[in-house]
Amino acid sequence: MRKRSLLQGTAAAAVLAVTGQAFGSEKTVRFAYQDMPVPLRLVMESGEVEKATGYKIDWRMYSGGADVIGAMGAGEVQLGEVGSSPLTAAATQGQDIKLFWISADIADAEALVARDGSNITNFKDLIGKRIGVPFLSTAHYQLIAALNNEGVDPKRVIIMNMRPPEIAKAWDSGDIDATFVWDPVLGKVKKSGKVIATSGSIAQMGFLTYEGIAVNGKWAKENPEFMIALVRALDRASTQVRGDLKRWTPDSAQIKAIAKWSKADAKDVPASMALYRFPSAEEQLSTRWLDGWASTAMKFTAAFLKWQGKVQSVKPDYTSFVTTEYVKKALGR
Repeated sequence: MRKRSLLQGTAAAAVLAVTGQAFGSEKTVRFAYQDMPVPLRLVMESGEVEKATGYKIDWRMYSGGADVIGAMGAGEVQLGEVGSSPLTAAATQGQDIKLFWISADIADAEALVARDGSNITNFKDLIGKRIGVPFLSTAHYQLIAALNNEGVDPKRVIIMNMRPPEIAKAWDSGDIDATFVWDPVLGKVKKSGKVIATSGSIAQMGFLTYEGIAVNGKWAKENPEFMIALVRALDRASTQVRGDLKRWTPDSAQIKAIAKWSKADAKDVPASMALYRFPSAEEQLSTRWLDGWASTAMKFTAAFLKWQGKVQSVKPDYTSFVTTEYVKKALGR
């Protein structure tokens, strides 16, 4: 977090953190996003939320969920795309944060890939090997959980904290033997590696992860019209992707838009998106997601974070950090 030298600057930052509005302007909100190819990119490209609400959205790209959570905690952004692991860290540490939309069931969109020639074919083969993974990410959580589940002490594996761009460079230079990562880097490493496990296969062991969109709780309460319009736009975009993805090509306007915002190659986007599942608004309200398992998964993840020494304790219940309010209102309930 950048330090401000003037008291006036500090006061202004405090106002911005709460309202999301700059002096001399109205209805400005800052939204942190990442590089995953998800339906939100279509919402970003269309500008439909801005048109429907009159808000100006300042879209800010971050390298990972930990960075997004840091920005939210510092009041630099009001909303952000974040995986279940960094979301849990923020909730456990007491941030005023609410998960209100599951942007993606990660399914097969994150994977553990071993370099060709590394002689890695299963989790036990990872002993003594170098694995690049963004710490505190959903991939990190699942990697540790799966190693323990398969009887491998994570301390016997050389697990290296790397952001996706750093993983790509380390892969090219031969500095890592394997990685647990997502697209667009996942697509790159698959070309010279073998998939050992995916988020979906590890979820079947009992360790579910997801990508979500979270909001500062106070800001959401003060801006319900924006929240409802955003959820409606997200649901329309998700419906469009579920129905039309198989027909889209790299030359489709939708794929080009997703590639632009995700900084991906358009030819890789359709296959990348096919690895995810994008729940509808109705599915969001099911016990698998916002009305049940989303908060349960946070509790399991918190136990992992405590084991990692990243949080001091595990809350008995995480339901207060998940809300169905805006999905219900978007559906007219």
